[in-house]
Amino acid sequence: MKRRQFLAAAGAGALTVTLAGCGLVPVLPKRPISTADEALGWIRHNKGRYTLWLPSAEMGQQISAALQGLAAAELGVPPEQVHLQLPSTRHIARVRATVGSASVQDFALPLARACATLRQALAQGQTAGTLAARDIAPTALRSLQPRTRAATEARAAPGQMHALVTGQPLFAGDTRLPGMLYGRVLRAPVSPEITSRPQAWDEAAARADPACMAVVQHPRLLQIGSLGLGIVARTPAALDRIATALAVQWQVDGSAFEQTAIDERIDIDTHLRRGPLQHRLRKDELPPDTTWTLDMRMDIPLAAHAPIEPRSATAHWLAAADKKDIALKVWAGTQDLFYMRDVLARQFSLDAERIEVQACRIGGGFGGRTLCTVELEAAVLAQAVGAPVKVQWSRAQEFSQGFQRPPSSHRVRARVHGGRITHWWHALASSHILFTPAAMPVWMQTLADLAGDSGVARGAQMPYDVPQQRIEFTAQRLPVHTGPWRGLGAGPNTLVVESAMDECARLAGADPLDWRLQRTTDERLAQVLRRAAAESRWSERPSNDATTLRGRGIAGGIYKGVSYAAAVADVEVQRATGQVRVVALWCAHDCGLVLQPDGVRAQTEGNLVWCLGMVLHEQLPVARSGVAAASFADYPLPRMGDVPPLHVHLIDSSAPPTGAGETAMVAGAGAITNALRDATGMRFTRLPVRSADVLQALGARG
Repeated sequence: MKRRQFLAAAGAGALTVTLAGCGLVPVLPKRPISTADEALGWIRHNKGRYTLWLPSAEMGQQISAALQGLAAAELGVPPEQVHLQLPSTRHIARVRATVGSASVQDFALPLARACATLRQALAQGQTAGTLAARDIAPTALRSLQPRTRAATEARAAPGQMHALVTGQPLFAGDTRLPGMLYGRVLRAPVSPEITSRPQAWDEAAARADPACMAVVQHPRLLQIGSLGLGIVARTPAALDRIATALAVQWQVDGSAFEQTAIDERIDIDTHLRRGPLQHRLRKDELPPDTTWTLDMRMDIPLAAHAPIEPRSATAHWLAAADKKDIALKVWAGTQDLFYMRDVLARQFSLDAERIEVQACRIGGGFGGRTLCTVELEAAVLAQAVGAPVKVQWSRAQEFSQGFQRPPSSHRVRARVHGGRITHWWHALASSHILFTPAAMPVWMQTLADLAGDSGVARGAQMPYDVPQQRIEFTAQRLPVHTGPWRGLGAGPNTLVVESAMDECARLAGADPLDWRLQRTTDERLAQVLRRAAAESRWSERPSNDATTLRGRGIAGGIYKGVSYAAAVADVEVQRATGQVRVVALWCAHDCGLVLQPDGVRAQTEGNLVWCLGMVLHEQLPVARSGVAAASFADYPLPRMGDVPPLHVHLIDSSAPPTGAGETAMVAGAGAITNALRDATGMRFTRLPVRSADVLQALGARG
């Protein structure tokens, strides 16, 4: 028997386990570091035309415009002369997935060096042959030099904006192939964590529909515990009719559950009664419980990615002339096209080089497009019918079959003495993020848990000077699937940290801004706090009137140790109805050297709207052993009328570029909750905060 070794990254280091029987181990994503030599394969020159094969997925973060602008600046040509192509596994070497707001951090320097090497070669008259990338210092690269804001704005490239506004085919759902059919995989209406399979169905009734091409049973249609039943039709509109006629009866093996089962499994007080939690980020000795000045619990619910575009994939099996030709081509909106290829290769026992995955633009990823789901469904159905098949998930499938941001339960205790925090204890219970149960079987997740899921812990370490700290967490597998969600644990964890910091400032009778500035030793964090405060005119606190309570809050944080954000929020609360409205948000953002300012502003605005949803709107309902949401009517999101003016201020920086896609998650939600505390005099500790909650609290206060 062969043996396989796998490596799972974790906050405390790495976990290495050697296992017998490699077929038991799911495919694990590979995360290589791209070199400048590999980046020479991204940028091509032919007869005066430059083509850039993007190493990153484009999902609205405008990385295409950022890297197009960088390449143009380094090559010394207008951005319009650099033609963009979305990546394919045939055209570029393996690259890291588009995750963790790391695309600029991962790809900017290699691409700049590759473009500089190409420019110098062309200047010397070399128009053919093989190049070796030159190890050029970042300070000598044109595209990575600090410049005035006007110059930076001027070099911004249009990216794919023209294609978007003119309706050109960019998304996976736009794929059209000759003879293409349409498929869907039906699954039991329960969580994939529960074992389920089709037990009986009326195939004759389904085939009576002239649009029905096939009913497909196949063991590869297994998603964790959910075995599906495939249908293929001539038109997408026929899929609903065929599914109804099929009338599948499902066998479900497993215990039923409701929301209470999830609440009980992550209840932080239950875990603390059992003793120390499984993982500790800080282990300082702490005083007895009786010495705590602050003892606060916060609970944050399950949340969905809720992308505008439900995922889609088209698969086409090709007639290969020999075993080296492409046998399968898949078009998909994925954050990790090489991982998709690896999974498909394993599933169909093919050499990976015989599978091509063409990346398409993604209509919202947020960490949710990292696993192979709809891509495998399309490939299985296409093979079964011998024709290209497109599978487009419905909104209900997005909610029920994808993974979600895990709920979390927190308890923070702090001792405030002599105008300072002397002791801090933050304990939290959540579910897995990087070690997602949507991809890992129980036994493998148990092994990985020995190291601790660093995604759960992200943002829990406070950026303030407190002498004695204990920070600990545990991750519990839930009956619904959880995984990466914008910022991973950074959004919920920093929300809790910043809420507790605000309460400590109030206990000390201190200004919340000054309280933070006096306790951070990181000048870049202090800078964004000062900038957000200055832009909002922090000291000009809004006043109440007979009908409306008004408040202002501030929060800040560091994302992954490299990017910084601070936010100030103003809120209004109607005394009669409890209705809460955020009326303004200011955010200062420092992600080092900014390559594409409009893109960073747009990403920051998106983060702030997500923060608004986290505090006031979003809670994914669970009922009848699964996610109960089937449409946006079941999952409230902020609407345009809920979004206040957003004032984003970018810090001019000569520091190396870092991530912008998730950074403001560390600031916006805390600012809103602190503003609500300022307006009402009460700390709301269970999210989301509804008008009824506010009205009840105001009535109780009298």
